Amino acid sequence: MDLKFRRIILFTSKMDAMEAFYRDVLGLKVAGREEGWVDFDAGGCHLALHAEGGKPGKRPPKIVFHAKDVAAARTALVKRGAKMGKVVSAKTFDMCNGADPDGNPFQISSRP
Repeated sequence: MDLKFRRIILFTSKMDAMEAFYRDVLGLKVAGREEGWVDFDAGGCHLALHAEGGKPGKRPPKIVFHAKDVAAARTALVKRGAKMGKVVSAKTFDMCNGADPDGNPFQISSRP
């Protein structure tokens, strides 16, 4: 299992304002875009905005690690004691959510 720190996801209900801030104010380059999702290249790590209708600032950021084989990484982490959800397949990548002992969310994803 080879996990690499890939991105931090910020959940927002103000997608346009947040995108403009990170793109125009901070100067980050848009690396990818999907419905409800903007991914910025922030150097060694990406910063992603995810449209979320909840209360801004109430949901903690999600740390995302990249793994080519999400199912295998999940199996290895569960054997080590991690609490993980099921592997979910999107159109072009797989992902699996988990939480650390304090309840902070993290994800394993094969999204480039």
